[in-house]
Amino acid sequence: MQKITVDCVGYISRTARTRNSSTTFPIRIQQLIEVPNTMWGFRSSSTLANIFLLLLVAMIFSVSHVSASKQFQNETDRLALLEFKKQIYNDPSGVLKSWNHSQHHCQWEGVTCGTRHQRVIALTLRHKQLSGTISPHVGNLSFMRFIHLEENQFHGEIPQEFGRLFRLRGLNLSSNAIGGEIPANLSYCTELINISMHDNKLEGKIPIDQLSSLKKLEGLVLFVNNLTGKIPSSIGNLSSLTRLAFDFNNLEGNLPMEMGLLKRFAGLGAAENNLSGIIPASIFNSSAITVISVAGNSFHGSLPTNIGLTLPNLKILGVSSNKFYGNFPTSITNASGLEELDLSRNKFKGQIPTNLGDLTNLQLLNLAVNLFGSHSTEDLDFIASLTNCSNLSVISELFQKDLEILSTYISLPLKKTILQGSFQEILANYKICKDCVWTKMSCQDR
Repeated sequence: MQKITVDCVGYISRTARTRNSSTTFPIRIQQLIEVPNTMWGFRSSSTLANIFLLLLVAMIFSVSHVSASKQFQNETDRLALLEFKKQIYNDPSGVLKSWNHSQHHCQWEGVTCGTRHQRVIALTLRHKQLSGTISPHVGNLSFMRFIHLEENQFHGEIPQEFGRLFRLRGLNLSSNAIGGEIPANLSYCTELINISMHDNKLEGKIPIDQLSSLKKLEGLVLFVNNLTGKIPSSIGNLSSLTRLAFDFNNLEGNLPMEMGLLKRFAGLGAAENNLSGIIPASIFNSSAITVISVAGNSFHGSLPTNIGLTLPNLKILGVSSNKFYGNFPTSITNASGLEELDLSRNKFKGQIPTNLGDLTNLQLLNLAVNLFGSHSTEDLDFIASLTNCSNLSVISELFQKDLEILSTYISLPLKKTILQGSFQEILANYKICKDCVWTKMSCQDR
């Protein structure tokens, strides 16, 4: 019978009967193990002992290797964070003071680690007034899921190394001064759900062709940058996309018809660009749509007459300063949740529906600089219904010609005020919009 005895320190000592030598291995097992000489068919005690020792050494090596590997990976994370800190030259709030050797990096402010491996999974330093550039060493944080660096003063470019963060789900670099192009190799971050880089100085084309491989991407928010180029048809491959916002850039061309393939699409923000053409009809047929904001472009065409029926969840419809024409879409009153309606500075015509006040959630109304009405006393009948819009806080001025028409059937004491162009006085008479913010338009715009 071969005996393997565990000593009190926790080490194993093996003494073979035929040899006067003793070998010690560092492993913590606290029991007496008796192995029969004939176990597994082996009759030689030394052979069996040698096999056992080989297995034991392999186990020890494996445990040591895993432990060392884990320690090495944790050290990689720590060093990457310290390199990130080196690139910050102004930290007025002292946020990064805790980033030192006195405590584990998982305890540093803004750093979140996973409980299992103690690897960095989130970097959250929003609104900390940090100034500097973003270190490419962030790309070594291979377990990273969320990066929130918005509302700081970062400049420079987005490191190409971000493309190595294969587990990344959320990237928010908004409200900084970051320039350069959007890295196309973010396409390797296939777990990305949200990308937000608005209010920066990004330039070049949006790499939609590459990013179209991000099948989980739900939000792409890039407004207020210097982006150029066209929106390619490959945007239709972003099958999970719900929100697209690239207002206040320099994009051109048409909105691709393939946008209609986005079944979950809910919000389009494309205001203040150089876009043209028509808005794809399929967008107006997606019941999930809540926002259409395309003001300040050169779109043309008419709004669907049934827009209020096909878009029942619409909250914002902003199409001002384009080349739209056609009658006022009277079905819009069916979109009961509508909060903002801005049709100004187009060539819409026809009567404004007298039940416009059915939009009880309306907060902004701008119908100025169009061809509404027929120069009759019925043109402004809709005003009385606005008494139902208790949330209305922003409204546009009407025009002198409209006011002259209205003056033919309102009380004389108000006539002088109306002819001077005071639309506020008219609504005050109806007790509408007492605390409104007023937007004024020149009569020449008519």
